[in-house]
Amino acid sequence: RDCSTQRRFQKIFEEGPPIIATAGTFKQMERAAQRLTALVGYRGAGTVEYLYNAEKDNFYFLELNPRLQVEHPVTEGITGVNLPATQLQIAMGIPLANIPDIRRFFDLDPLDTGSIDFMTSDYPPIQHHVLAARITAENPDEGLKPTSGKINSIRFLSAQNCWGYFSVGLNGGIHEFADSQFGHVFGKGRNREESRKALLFALKNMDISGTIRNPVSYLCELLEREDI
Repeated sequence: RDCSTQRRFQKIFEEGPPIIATAGTFKQMERAAQRLTALVGYRGAGTVEYLYNAEKDNFYFLELNPRLQVEHPVTEGITGVNLPATQLQIAMGIPLANIPDIRRFFDLDPLDTGSIDFMTSDYPPIQHHVLAARITAENPDEGLKPTSGKINSIRFLSAQNCWGYFSVGLNGGIHEFADSQFGHVFGKGRNREESRKALLFALKNMDISGTIRNPVSYLCELLEREDI
C-alpha cells in the first residue's frame, strides 16, 4: 500500500498497489518483508513499512506494525484475502498454506493442503487498484483541526466498486477525547484512474449531517487535482 498523501503525518488517502516504485524494487520490498518476519519468527498479521526515494529508486526500512491497520481493506481489495479471518485462523494454529483464501490467492485448490514455498513463490499479477479516503471529524478550513459534536445521519450508498465503514450509529457523535476518524471509504477499479473515479463518485454522493465538521468536500477537491 502507498500511504504518501498525508497531513501532519496522518494519512489522507491510502492506495494499492503502489505505482511509483518499479516492479523490481517492489519485489525487493516484498522479499525483504518476508525475510524480516521469518528472521524474528513472526506469526500473525502485520505491516512492514518503508520510506521510498523515487529519485534514487531506493527504499529504507521504517517499522513493523505487529497488527492489522485501519486501511487493511485496500490489501483485501487487491488480493481477495480476508485478513482478519486469516489472522484468526493463524492464531488457531492452522498453517498459512492450508488457509483457503491464501491458496486461492496463489491460484491453488482451496481445499488442498499441499505446501507452499512462500519465500520463492511469486505473487500473481495484481488485477485491480483500490484507493481509500479517511472520513474524519475535522475542519479543513482551519488546518484540519479536530472537531467534536453530534452526528445526526450519514448517507452513503455502497456499490460494486465502492464501499465504506463507519463507527458511529444513528444520532451518534464524536467526543473531544476520541480519535477524529469515524469512517473509511474505498473505491476499486481495474486501474488507478478507475478507482479514483469510483472513490470520487462515492464521496460526492455522501452526506453527513450534524454539528461536526468533515473534510469530504476537501477530499473531492484533492481527488480532482491533476497532481493526484
